[in-house]
Amino acid sequence: MPVSKSLRRLLRIREVEEEQCRIRLESANSELTQLQNALDATVERDRRGRRMVVASAHSGEAFDRLAGMEEMKTAIRIATVLTPRIAEKENHVSLLRKAFMDKRIELRQVATLIEEAEEKDAIEAGRRSQQTLDDCFSSRKHRVQNQEKKRG
Repeated sequence: MPVSKSLRRLLRIREVEEEQCRIRLESANSELTQLQNALDATVERDRRGRRMVVASAHSGEAFDRLAGMEEMKTAIRIATVLTPRIAEKENHVSLLRKAFMDKRIELRQVATLIEEAEEKDAIEAGRRSQQTLDDCFSSRKHRVQNQEKKRG
């Protein structure tokens, strides 16, 4: 009995679903990386602001000190916004990763069912072939024995 069309269709559906989950996961990972890069840039902005404040302390430039302090405040505000968004995106990525793995398992299960059915079909075809050979040999043997009886 060959593998049913519906089982092959199910395999194709699972492949498409897995691919869609993979694309969503890659997209979410990309967004997470962008958020993390933005947070890294914010940390660097804070460092630049601190360096400006230190430099203004040595040079006495009030404008540089104010600019440095404003850079630090801005960096803190941005980091305050980014940190919960990163945590939320990490949770989202984790959920998408689990969904992707679940779809991958479902795909593998259907593929395994098809492989098992194909193996059973191959074994059955081998049995039928062997049975045909056995029948041919047996009938040939009986013909030879019948011919010998007629001669003898």
